[in-house]
Amino acid sequence: MDEDYRQLLIKQQYRVYKDHAAVKLCHWMKESLVRGRTCYKQDFYGISSHRCLQMTPAINECSHMCQFCWRVMGHDFEVNDWAEPKDMLDNLIEMQRKLVTGFNGDDRVSKEKYEEARHPNQVAISLAGEPIVYPYLSDFLKECHNRKMMTFLVTNGTYPERLEELDVLPRQLYVTVAAPNEEVYKRTCVPKISDGWERLMRTLDLLPSLDTRKVIRHTLVRGLNFGYVDEYAKLDERADTQMVEPKGFVFVGGSRYKLSMANMPSFDEIMSFSTDLGERLGMEVLKQKPESRVTLLGHPGLETDVRKYYHLDE
Repeated sequence: MDEDYRQLLIKQQYRVYKDHAAVKLCHWMKESLVRGRTCYKQDFYGISSHRCLQMTPAINECSHMCQFCWRVMGHDFEVNDWAEPKDMLDNLIEMQRKLVTGFNGDDRVSKEKYEEARHPNQVAISLAGEPIVYPYLSDFLKECHNRKMMTFLVTNGTYPERLEELDVLPRQLYVTVAAPNEEVYKRTCVPKISDGWERLMRTLDLLPSLDTRKVIRHTLVRGLNFGYVDEYAKLDERADTQMVEPKGFVFVGGSRYKLSMANMPSFDEIMSFSTDLGERLGMEVLKQKPESRVTLLGHPGLETDVRKYYHLDE
């Protein structure tokens, strides 16, 4: 890892392990601890915001340069020494504990919540980079599950062969579909590879065969990839997932250098899109979080709480 890149990440409150793995406290984790406000994943899926380990095992590589991405981009490099799964998880948890230490003694944070935050039971494998390129991902997922930790994995869908090779699947798999067609895909996701759209289509075709909970996420940017309801519906039907998340772009982080606040759809626009999309898919809006500009589409009666779905106790 380039030293300037490392220092930039540290300045942005990332903590890096073995060059390629990283952890960072989520905004909503802080909000949950201090103000009792929770992220949409808690409201939708029953996880605890203040017990979430937001991490990546592969900050070193991503096949996209998405216009809407808030992360630091453009610093890909090759990894020669990948961390072992247990070692990586132990160290990232310890790094998160050190980051959380700043909340100890804050009058706004209960002692019980603080102690719980030091013992995460949810792993969001999505912080930066493309996590599926980590070569020991199956073993890492297994290690998390052995510790009764819930796992959410987010992928951009351009590594279908890696997804197909997984012996252990995450408890919930997200695939980001940020374009309705190849032309909009190239403009929105700015792929570094020539066959990114074809690879994404292979991933969508693979999804029905994967025995786990699956979500398609549409990150929607006004003036770029927003609208196209019929085309998005065809892709969602192809993927045949239990849930779809239409989510409005938020003007934060690195995206501020490429887009503007005018590109942010309102929640009313997201809700209208969701209703139209749901009608085409035979789904309805099961959950909504206006402050995050996101809804959850699914079939009526679907159990959205991931812990109940897997019959896991807190």
